[in-house]
Amino acid sequence: MSRKYFGTDGIRGTANTPPMTPEIAMRLGMAAGKYFRRDESRRHSVVIGKDTRLSGYMIEPALVAGFTSVGMDVTLFGPLPTPGVAMMTPSLRADLGVMISASHNAFEDNGLKLFGPDGYKLSDAIELEIESRMDRALDDKLAPPDALGRTQRVDDAQARYVEIVKATFPRGMRLSGLRVCVDCANGAAYRVAPKALYELGAEVIPIGVNPDGFNINREVGSTDTLNLRQAVLKYRADIGIALDGDADRCILIDEQGETIDGDQLIALIATHWKERGLLSKDGVVTTVMSNLGLEQYLEKIGLSLDRTKVGDRYVVEKMREGGFNLGGEQSGHIVLSDYTTTGDGLIAALQALAVMVISGKPLSKVSRVFKPVPQKLINVRYTSGAPLENTKVRETIEAVEKRLGSSGRLVIRKSGTEPLIRVMAEAENPGEMEKAATEIADAVRAAG
Repeated sequence: MSRKYFGTDGIRGTANTPPMTPEIAMRLGMAAGKYFRRDESRRHSVVIGKDTRLSGYMIEPALVAGFTSVGMDVTLFGPLPTPGVAMMTPSLRADLGVMISASHNAFEDNGLKLFGPDGYKLSDAIELEIESRMDRALDDKLAPPDALGRTQRVDDAQARYVEIVKATFPRGMRLSGLRVCVDCANGAAYRVAPKALYELGAEVIPIGVNPDGFNINREVGSTDTLNLRQAVLKYRADIGIALDGDADRCILIDEQGETIDGDQLIALIATHWKERGLLSKDGVVTTVMSNLGLEQYLEKIGLSLDRTKVGDRYVVEKMREGGFNLGGEQSGHIVLSDYTTTGDGLIAALQALAVMVISGKPLSKVSRVFKPVPQKLINVRYTSGAPLENTKVRETIEAVEKRLGSSGRLVIRKSGTEPLIRVMAEAENPGEMEKAATEIADAVRAAG
């Protein structure tokens, strides 16, 4: 069944244009509120967090209007990382959690991520059911005047999240003597991330902690690490931590200014946890985008790698199905299900810091866990149509796949959050890898 509003990670789009308008936000609140308000004998509640985008001030009250109109009580957190909202949903015994954020996108965009009462992202089936209700008449099943929802703001949500994060660090261990640069992307973690690291004993150098509504992810954060790399070298830091706008992913920078992506971080944590018997299963879950080198390395140390579609929700679903407690994406979404129900950049970074403390080695020595197979990713923006259905594009992909054979791998997919076609090619031969990715990207550009 086709989707009208929901993509691979909730609803996302340019602020004040469909589907990110106040009306659609209100309709979502009404539809989701009706779906989760099943027991008429008790009050029902929803918790709402957000990042620092200007449009959050528009979307939040529209959601509140929708939820309260159908009898849902609303608790507002203000700026809080997405994993914090996921954690607080079951903690406060809420029926639903909502995060207002477009993650790593620029300030012009915004989005809505929904979590069920267990703190996990909603299934495709539930999202489709909510979609089917969103376009119904607005006066359908409204609450009577004496059953309208109430709204309250919780001031200690950030403090609660900081304590939860600190509790994931090994008991009795401190970050004393370590200098940490943390880039909060001018986003949701601009207060909590520096605070948690400081309280664990680190000397903290924060950047990207001055949000103004417009500068989220602008030349900061996990998608633009230049400023963080420069800060690490300038201040001779032991590690740089780059979060994105809603802090559910991270990219690390070592003391030499080199980047450690999500695949290397997964390998680092998998190795550390396997040595200490902390893995629930002898395997890890990643997406089709993870490097072949990671798969080969995990096989060498006796671990399997299960791949899913792109999106941390699909990683989490596979982890729950198979009983895995470690999974993630190359982009830096790392899911540690012993602690969280979704990706958490800060908690993932703490695992790398724990390895540094235990081993007494710098990040550069512990984070180069495997040698990546040469990989090229090209994002091709399109304006309309379906480029991947174009005959010339399909023929080009088939020809490249035949040429690569078993020595390479292709992943070509439409982004679920932006009008992009993502072309990824892997091959042992760098020249072949480069040629394969470029040929397909050129064909997609010509088509759209």
